This record gives sequence, C-alpha cells and structure tokens, in this order.
Amino acid sequence: MRCPWRGPSLVEQLRSDSPVLVIGLGRFGAACAGELDRLDRDVLAIDDSLDLVQKWSERVTHAVQADARNIDALKQIGAQDFQVAVVAVGSSIEASVLITANLVDLKVPQIWAKAVSQSHGKILARVGANHVIYPEREAGERVAHLVSGRMLDFIRFDDDFVLAKMYPPRFIRGVGLNESGVRSKYNVTVVGVKSPGKPFRYAEATTVVTNHDLIIVSGTNSDIERFASLDR
Repeated sequence: MRCPWRGPSLVEQLRSDSPVLVIGLGRFGAACAGELDRLDRDVLAIDDSLDLVQKWSERVTHAVQADARNIDALKQIGAQDFQVAVVAVGSSIEASVLITANLVDLKVPQIWAKAVSQSHGKILARVGANHVIYPEREAGERVAHLVSGRMLDFIRFDDDFVLAKMYPPRFIRGVGLNESGVRSKYNVTVVGVKSPGKPFRYAEATTVVTNHDLIIVSGTNSDIERFASLDR
C-alpha cells in the first residue's frame, strides 16, 4: 500500500500543514494522532496491533497495520515521503530505537520520539531523533507544581523558561502593571490577563489586574515559584 499523498522534496522548506506519520497507537500516540486530526492535519497512524488500528481507523485520516521495526514495511506505506514523524512507541526501548533509526535511514526530516527515561532519550538523540519527548516526566513535573495550590497551570519550555497561570498576588491588584513593578522586583512578566466571562487578553504596562482576574506569567522556574508564593 502506498501513501495517498506525496510530501514535498526533502530540500524544500518544511510546511506546517504537511502530513504526519504517527507510529504507535498507545495512549500517547492515539492522543497525538487524534489531536492532529482535530487540527485538520492529515495523519497516517500505524501500529502492529490490528485491534488498535481498527479502533482508530475512523478517527484519523488513515490507519494501517504494519511493523515499523521493518524498514521494508515502512517503505511500503510511504514513510519516506513524510516530512514529520512521531515515534510514540514506549513499551519497548529496542523497538523505539530501531523505528527511529529506520526513519533516519529513510531521511524523514523531522522525527519526534517518545522516551521513557533519560538514557532512552540519549539513545534516541544519538540515532537521529530531532526532538525527544518525555511525556511522563513532564506530566509529573507539571502535577508537582499544581498540587502546591499556588498555580492553576504550568508549562516548562527549554532553558528553564516557564509559563504559569495563577491568581494575582495582592500587591499587583488595582494598579497598573508598570506601577506594581512586577518585572523589576521579581524578574517575571505578566503576559496575559483573564477576567471572568471574558477571553484572555495581552497584558500591557497600563493593564490593571482586579481581585477576580487570572494572570499568565512568564519567567524562570525559580522566579515563577517565588512569585507564586507571594500573599494572595
């Protein structure tokens, strides 16, 4: 079976709307494929389990049963024509690494691979994965910050950069952000504000935060933690 689309040449710029190959339909892979489908991205999902393929066949663009550890099987489904692939296999480190290596050999430009441990991630990076994902670790870190009760949501990016949603400390309420001195005193930036019943809006220097608002704050992890611990 050949893939019904043919991706752009490898020398062409990657497109944000190019089809995505998702390998593995466990919880992580299925969630990824389903969300991509909701974002109107063409998805080819493959798994060696016929039951999982049948379950997802009507929820994504295409679902195919195949053993991605076999590079010939990947060639048959047209994996080499994709610009982006997600290796969502986590139960077998050996399979995950072999599949990633196969995609590298097929010259897929962007390979995202799930890792279950730091050592697993290092191996994936060494064989050629462009992006290594640690969903369990990242989820655990996020929950740890949320259970403290100080934050309502928490996202960590590279280089220790954090975005957090929280209730505003008392000292910034009722005055403009430029007057409260959030950035100069605590080295964090209020980037968005949400009032009840209204969508988030970008924060400006003159934005006044009320008792009923939520704020989105950016900064390093340590600065965000210190800011979140202030009296509310």
